[in-house]
Parts: sequence; structure tokens; C-alpha cells
Amino acid sequence: MPVKIRLQRHGKKGKPFYWIVAADARSKRDGKLLEKIGTYNPNTNPATINLNIDDAVKWLQNGAQPTDTVRAILSYKGAMLKNHLAGGVRKGALTEEQAEEKFNAWLEEKAKLVSSKEGNLAKAKSDVKAKALEAEKEANEARKAKAMPVEEVAEETVAETEEGASDVETSNEEE
Repeated sequence: MPVKIRLQRHGKKGKPFYWIVAADARSKRDGKLLEKIGTYNPNTNPATINLNIDDAVKWLQNGAQPTDTVRAILSYKGAMLKNHLAGGVRKGALTEEQAEEKFNAWLEEKAKLVSSKEGNLAKAKSDVKAKALEAEKEANEARKAKAMPVEEVAEETVAETEEGASDVETSNEEE
């Protein structure tokens, strides 16, 4: 029975959420599965991936073929590397301890990269907020500056009206 490791779509329209599953290659996309290996949520930035690496490696060693997208996900999470290192242990090129040490070093490096990306995204988001706030302040100042002359013109008009009224009163008194 040919087995594929692929994505099984869940979620609602416009908001996909995927299960990473091992399934018979002949079954439907959202049909019967052999085992759920993890989840993948592309709606977040960076995408949220929960993966049982040991189960993924077990299926890879048993001959399951991942789809292109799942291969990228497995590579991103380190399952492909762990499978590669396990092959080296079977052939005698590495010991189990060396393979585990290499895998843990890779995981630490990957965690640093992901955290730096999250930090950059947070910084970019705060920069956008700061720029929007600055633009809003400038718009408010421009609106206030535009409204000020109208008030001054209104005061001048009131003053002219009062002068005109006083001229009318003096002319009435003269008569």
C-alpha cells in the first residue's frame, strides 16, 4: 500500500487549517487517514506548525512519500534532517549520540532564526503603528491650523459689526 504524508484541509472558507497526516495515496484528500502527525496553520505570521517529529521520521523510514508542501514543512521542522541522521546511524557513519548532538545544535540555530524573525515582525508592526500615529498627529495639526483662521475671521467680522453698530448709533444720536 503506497503511503503519502500530506495535508488534510480543515477550517472554514478563506481560513484554511491543515492536519499533516499519513494516508493511503489512493484515498481522497480529506478522506481516510492512517495517522495524524501534526497540524499546520498558514493564517498566522510566521505559520504555526505542530509536528510529532518522531512519528514523521517513522513514516519516512517506512517508505512514506511526502508531498512537496509537506516536504518543505518537514524540512523546516527538522524531520528530514533527523531521518537523514538516522540513516547515517544505520550505516555506521555516526553514533546515536553524535546524531542527537547534531540535531540538537540544528534545533537551537533554527530557534534563534525564528525568534529573530518574530522580533523583526514585531518591530516592523510597531514602526507602522508609530508612523500612522505621527501621520494622524500631523493631520490634526493641519486641521487645527486650518480652523484657526476661520475663528480669527469670525472675530474680525464681529468686531466690524460692532464698529458698524456704533457708527449707526452715533449717526442716530446726531439726528
